[in-house]
Amino acid sequence: MNTFLLVGLSWVDVLLGVLYVSLAVLVIGISYKKLLNYLGKGRVVKEDYLTLYSVDFDRDKQEYTFYFTANSPKEYRLMILDEELKEIQLLAEGICSKEGNIVRLMRSELNANSAYYCLETDKQRTMKRFGY
Repeated sequence: MNTFLLVGLSWVDVLLGVLYVSLAVLVIGISYKKLLNYLGKGRVVKEDYLTLYSVDFDRDKQEYTFYFTANSPKEYRLMILDEELKEIQLLAEGICSKEGNIVRLMRSELNANSAYYCLETDKQRTMKRFGY
C-alpha cells in the first residue's frame, strides 16, 4: 500500500509537502525579522534624553525641588515658562551629571506668572505644568 496519511497521496508527496511548508515558514520568519530591523533604524534611543520628574514642594522650607536624570553627561537648561510658553526665568544651565540631578528654588524667588517648568537639551524640550 502506497498511501501514508492522506488518501490518494504517497508518503513522498506528504514528505515534500511538509518540507515546502517548513521552508515557507522559515522564509517568512527571516523576512519578518529583517523588516523589523529595517523599520527600527530610525527609532528614538531613550538613553540620549533626560527624564524630568514632577516638581516637589517642601511646605516647611517653602522650597521647590526639581529632579531629573541622565544616562550620560549632557548640556541642559532648566527654566520657568509662562502660560504662553515663553521663558521668564532661567533656573540652571550647564552640564548635568550622570544619574540624578537636583535644582532647588525658594518660593519667594519664583515669578508670579509661572505656569510651566521646562528642561531643554539640544535634542529635547520637556515641559510640565506646575501643580500649585
